[in-house]
Amino acid sequence: MSLPEFLANLVIPLNLSITLLLVAVILFITRWRKTAAILTLSALAWLVFWSLPTSSLWAGGLLEQRYPYTAPADLPTTQAIVVLGGNTANSRQNWFEEYDRQSTIPRTETAAKLYAAGRAPLIVVSGAALDGGASEASMMAQALERDGVPANAIIQEDHSLTTYQNAVYSAAILREHGIQQFLLVTSALHMPRAMASFQKQGLNPVPAPSPPQIVVPAEPNFSFWLPDLRALQASRSIVKEYLGILVYWLRGWA
Repeated sequence: MSLPEFLANLVIPLNLSITLLLVAVILFITRWRKTAAILTLSALAWLVFWSLPTSSLWAGGLLEQRYPYTAPADLPTTQAIVVLGGNTANSRQNWFEEYDRQSTIPRTETAAKLYAAGRAPLIVVSGAALDGGASEASMMAQALERDGVPANAIIQEDHSLTTYQNAVYSAAILREHGIQQFLLVTSALHMPRAMASFQKQGLNPVPAPSPPQIVVPAEPNFSFWLPDLRALQASRSIVKEYLGILVYWLRGWA
């Protein structure tokens, strides 16, 4: 595991809280008890904050609403659709509800609806193999074909491992085909970083995110202020996305 990957996993609320508690135990044993107490309280506060649904709705909502979901019929006609690999929260409709494979909305479904609505004649799928198996691009291409998109309307970019590489390698394909304007498809949470990365390449993307996932569920007993395991799980992607935006800004990638 690289240092950036280690740090990205460390800032996940549950991981960071456990780490702070372990450090606090060591400090307590070595008689740094006031510092240990401060770290313990900080760890518990961080854990409680991200276990509250209202925290995820606020922090995640800020990113998701940066580029609101727009129905295919209301989006402009462009030269292409670019779909980024990824599976935010397993593509579930709502992060605060039980996972149901039958109700998921993958990014490819969003792209297929755009294609069916005549928003673009070409789809570029971007994503390498993350585990040594089939690339995300090839799997997305198969999903698009199952949704009725012809194979000759799909171009695969299967070298990118990061959002930055998605933008760099997709830009080369788009320029090769003389494409200036295109619809960019990714999760609503990921869209701000994706848009900034593609714009940094001098491209003109039109945001076409999948529907937001961090929304108040219809459950009658849902509480904004009671700690919830799903909220804590949701915090993983939210915190890592904010960290990703910061890292991309510092590196000049966005």
